[in-house]
Amino acid sequence: MPVEEFVAGWISGALGLVLGHPFDTVKLLGFFKGMSFPIASIAVVNSVLFGVYSNSLLVLTATSHQERRAQPPSYTHVFIAGCIGGFLQAYCLAPFDLIKVRLQNQTEPRAQLGSPPPRYRGPVHCAASIFQEEGPRGLFRGAWALTLRDTPTLGIYFVTYEWLCRQSTPDGQNPSSATVLVAGGFAGITSWATATPLDVIKSRMQMAGLKQREYRGMLDCMVSSARQEGLGVFFRGLTINSARAFPVNAVTFLSYEYLLHAWG
Repeated sequence: MPVEEFVAGWISGALGLVLGHPFDTVKLLGFFKGMSFPIASIAVVNSVLFGVYSNSLLVLTATSHQERRAQPPSYTHVFIAGCIGGFLQAYCLAPFDLIKVRLQNQTEPRAQLGSPPPRYRGPVHCAASIFQEEGPRGLFRGAWALTLRDTPTLGIYFVTYEWLCRQSTPDGQNPSSATVLVAGGFAGITSWATATPLDVIKSRMQMAGLKQREYRGMLDCMVSSARQEGLGVFFRGLTINSARAFPVNAVTFLSYEYLLHAWG
């Protein structure tokens, strides 16, 4: 199993995260202490996504990353490989994503003279508190919504990227840096437009334990949210998601392609 795709995914995920971190914090109107935890977690998850995607294509088409411009895989194979990568990354991402959402959504003020401290003191304390208060399953709260969000969405993500690259690149050649940037950016926007409704549900289910509210499942969460706030609630955050998605995914794909080309 080639490992360079995993390494390139880790590095490109870290670079994309550095660019997208301020947007991600604004999206949930909270705060997130430092960059070490998100870089470590999201970079690992991105490594799983790109590594599994590329190796799934290797199994499906018997072509390496370097050979795929001369022998492009079918869009069906790209979609299947993306879905496999999305499914596996979702389970790696679930505990990290839960901790991120809880930290970003803390309603307690920052520790000031005379004010109570935040509920969670950092990612490790957050994880330990969830484990103690909600049990091991608490760390995977919202995992089904995350899996349903990421599995088809990341199939669409890679298909969009491949299609845009092929439209702007002569057969058998590597896409230019500008093409990779544009294709990666629009792939990110397309995937978030698809993912946002389930992302809203996922975040609400993840916050349910903190707010002492239990949904009976995803359907109950969807029905309750729509009844109380209307259908527009499922697209809340789409604008900031899209604003974040373009530069983050443009940089992610450009660095990923550059690293694999340099190592090839």
